[in-house]
Amino acid sequence: MPVVTGLYLLYLAAPIVLLAVGSFGGAWTNTLLPTGVTLEWYRQVAADGSFRRAFGVSLWVCCATCLSTAAIGLPLAYAIYSASSRGVKVAARVLYLLPVAAPPLVLGFGFILVFSSDTLPFLGAPWLLVAGHVVLTLPYLMQTLVADMRHLDLATLETAAESLGAGFRPRLFDVVVPSLRSSLASGLIMVAALSIGEFQLSNLIAGFLSRPYPVVLLQAFYGATGFACAGTVVLLALAFLAAFASAAAGGGVRRRRASA
Repeated sequence: MPVVTGLYLLYLAAPIVLLAVGSFGGAWTNTLLPTGVTLEWYRQVAADGSFRRAFGVSLWVCCATCLSTAAIGLPLAYAIYSASSRGVKVAARVLYLLPVAAPPLVLGFGFILVFSSDTLPFLGAPWLLVAGHVVLTLPYLMQTLVADMRHLDLATLETAAESLGAGFRPRLFDVVVPSLRSSLASGLIMVAALSIGEFQLSNLIAGFLSRPYPVVLLQAFYGATGFACAGTVVLLALAFLAAFASAAAGGGVRRRRASA
């Protein structure tokens, strides 16, 4: 088993290591590893106007997606948790998990069919890209919030607050939201990581001036290999930072559950 685990970890790490090595290589043509060492590829990525614009678009889409998923996911998760009917909870769970089951490619084709018509000619609009990312990432935030609500037994906390005379609004903003701040942060970091790296749906529905970073990055691989590797390492660094932050926030959630 240790050998199998080691081989699996090597399989996962090898492409990342090769990308990192290639991003510092001077030349990489018909050889296993690049020759020479240089920082020129990173300088070119930083100086490239299309990459800078795409990076800005990705950050904007990521922030808008996080705000939208929080505004939609928090009240929706609370409504699902508070529903008295088990059938309603199961049906709601199936509905909000559907985007996980449906490939982003299928969702992208659906967006093209709906929003490229004369009635709804919005294909390529930046807000449509945000809407697509919300559809893809909302289930992950919902899973985190609903699970944390069950573990914290929010119903008991709300009953205690209600017995002290707190109405619905004070219970929501003074009990529910503060209790979920760690799980909300963890879920939103995961949403950010998914949004930054999303390619399939974005490639289908993004306009020319609203192309996010992964879409522009694909085109780089048709040119200089070192340039493409450097651009990919930048994206991987953002994903790793988001993953570590999400793990740290998730650790806080687990410690809070254990002490509850």
